[in-house]
Order: sequence, then structure tokens, then C-alpha cells
Amino acid sequence: MEKEKIDYEMQDSNNSGISVIDLINYKIFLVILIIFAIPFLFYVLSINQIPIASAVTSGQSDTTTKLNNFLIASVHTEKGVSKLHIPLSKLLFNVTINFYPDGNFKSLKMGLKPNLSSFYKKAAFPTKSQNAVFVYPIFTQAAYGSNGFYSYYHKNCDVSCLTVSIPHNAKGGTYSSSIDAAFVLTLLNYSHITDIDIDKNPDILKKFDKVIIMHNEYVTQKEFDAITNHPNVVYLFPNALYAKVTTNYQQDSITLVRGHGYPDKTISNGFGWENDNSKYEYNFKCHSWKFYSTTNGKMLNCYPDYRVLYDDMLLLAIKN
Repeated sequence: MEKEKIDYEMQDSNNSGISVIDLINYKIFLVILIIFAIPFLFYVLSINQIPIASAVTSGQSDTTTKLNNFLIASVHTEKGVSKLHIPLSKLLFNVTINFYPDGNFKSLKMGLKPNLSSFYKKAAFPTKSQNAVFVYPIFTQAAYGSNGFYSYYHKNCDVSCLTVSIPHNAKGGTYSSSIDAAFVLTLLNYSHITDIDIDKNPDILKKFDKVIIMHNEYVTQKEFDAITNHPNVVYLFPNALYAKVTTNYQQDSITLVRGHGYPDKTISNGFGWENDNSKYEYNFKCHSWKFYSTTNGKMLNCYPDYRVLYDDMLLLAIKN
């Protein structure tokens, strides 16, 4: 399905625009990062093979931020434009955003708020989690890259764009691959693995009592089997396990083989997965979020990448 694109604008009660970031022009992620939910989350934290985020020491938010400020996220999809208004006063993390002199996004740092330590004790693990893990969708990040799968879907490229290089770092792109939520979970001391880890060693999931699937839209058959056979999976994002790819680790690449209208337009889910919940993918607001039971765990009925930035109950539900 068509992926969403967003622009962000930070405004205060006097409607003074602080900055607008155009996802399309600067290739960032749809996932906003706490106060600015910026799609290009470029973080550097060493966990396993793919660094996800650099948990910065907590500090004060930008001095321009006021309690009555809010973030406007304009989400562009083939269905039109949706506006999300996120009150900055509700954010559960400190965020510092830096821009280049020309106003373009430069970097974002995110940390814990000292005054929320009691909440973090409930929502976070005291040390890196041993029984719970989330799966960072590095294959999906690859698919969303420049001259990737979506260039083919939009008829801007031939089938050569259905083979793309596997990234070595978690970072932003034109489309979202749940990197905001990945950063939040990292700050809360969740361990993580990647699509690569599961594809190379499907038994790795047996080490964990709970497996959290992010927006892992593009996965291999071995990964799909390992995830769907695990007894306790939290499908945190809709549209997961949607299309089948194969890997070539000698060339460090993945190739789309089935799904998302390929090789036939009538094919949606490449695995024929009966639990596909892609219908919830465009529910960004998550006002009436809930987890419901599925074959091997729980699924969320909305796309929570914005909600995890300020909804304490959602973060507690993910953990508990």
C-alpha cells in the first residue's frame, strides 16, 4: 500500500511558526520524535548490529517551547492530508532540535525527563530487557530508500528498483518505518534485534518471552515463520508482515518477490496472511486505541508512532 509522507510545523499559541520540515524533500521518516516527531531520526546507539538511538542525557526542552505550544503534523497519503495536533505539554520526553542556518533539520536529541522518573520506573526496564525485545524493520527501511520499491510502485523506475541495499544504520527516509517508536522503546531499555538477526537465526526469538513487531512490512519467509510461530507477539504496528523479500548477504541486498501488488496487482499480502491488519495503517491519531487478540498474541488497531510520544497508558500497556 501507499506509504505516508508528512510535514511538521512547530507553533505556539500566537501561531508563530518555528520550523517546517518537508519529508519529501529531505527524506525523513513519518515517525515524529517526541516534540517534533521528525521522520529523520538519525540516532546512534550501539545495540546488536543496527544502532538505533543515542540516548542523550536529559536536559531542558528548547526555550521556545511553551506549555500551550503544539506540534502540527501534516500526514500526506493517497487518501489526502491529515492534520495531527500534538500538545507539547503532554510529551513524555525532553527533545532538543537543531537546524542548519538555512532552516533545514540538522539533528534531534531526546532524553528522559527527571520529573517523570516515577513513570519511567513503571514503563521502562531498570536495565536492558532480557525477556522482551522489539524487531527493528531494517528491511522496510531499505525498501523505503531512494530508488527503492516505491520508485517502482510509482512507475518512476523499472524492476531494477525492486532490489535494494540493506542499510547498516537506522536512519530516516522518505517514508516511515516506525523509527520514532523504536527510539522511545530504546530509551525505555527495551532490547532490540533486526530482520537480519531473525532471517539468519530464526531460533533467536525463542530467547524472549515477548516479541514486539514494529512496522516490519517487508520480511523474509524465514522471518515470517519465526514470528508467526512465536507464542507471544505484540504487533505494535498495522501493515506488518505484508510483503515477502529474499536476501543476498553477499551483495548486502533484499529483493521483493511477492506482495504489495507484485508480481500481480491482485496480490496484497505476499504471505496470504489471514491476520493482516493493514486496514488500520492510516489511523494515526489512535484516539481509541486498543489491543485485540490474534492467533499468537495481540495487535494494535492503529498506527502509534505519534501516540507513543505522549500517551503514558499506551506505553504501560506495551510493557504489561
